[in-house]
Amino acid sequence: MKQNRSKTLTLAAYVERRNGVPLGTSGSLENMLVRSLGAGTFAKFWQYWNPIWGYALGRYVYAPLNRLLPTVVAFVLTFTVSGVVHDLVTTLVRRGPAFLFTPWFTLMGLMVVMGRIWGIDYSAHPFAIRVIINFSLIAACLLLTFGLQHFI
Repeated sequence: MKQNRSKTLTLAAYVERRNGVPLGTSGSLENMLVRSLGAGTFAKFWQYWNPIWGYALGRYVYAPLNRLLPTVVAFVLTFTVSGVVHDLVTTLVRRGPAFLFTPWFTLMGLMVVMGRIWGIDYSAHPFAIRVIINFSLIAACLLLTFGLQHFI
């Protein structure tokens, strides 16, 4: 059912659903930051983070992959594709190879899946604690990525 709704949503409607305010409206960035950083699960963090990019990934990467692959695989591969795009942009800007975002984003996608499987929900905690938890999950995946890069 979610898939059908996302197909019919315009970008503007999607952003308003995620941010609570229309696309380009004053307060949009603040709402995104408050909603994502204060999310009570890591999955919710990603529902609110960068809704324009999330819309594109959902529509043009996740939905086609999900038609071919199991949902969990399509989900993690969507994070991987996002990382690849970030690495490609970084490579172009630096004029040299970059391979940070692909493993990092893949790990974050896996972290979302594990959080869902294990039922990790910290929404009952105060806002500041939820922010710390979300930052910690992102940082833990980044540190793990740095550790993995030493072996590659």
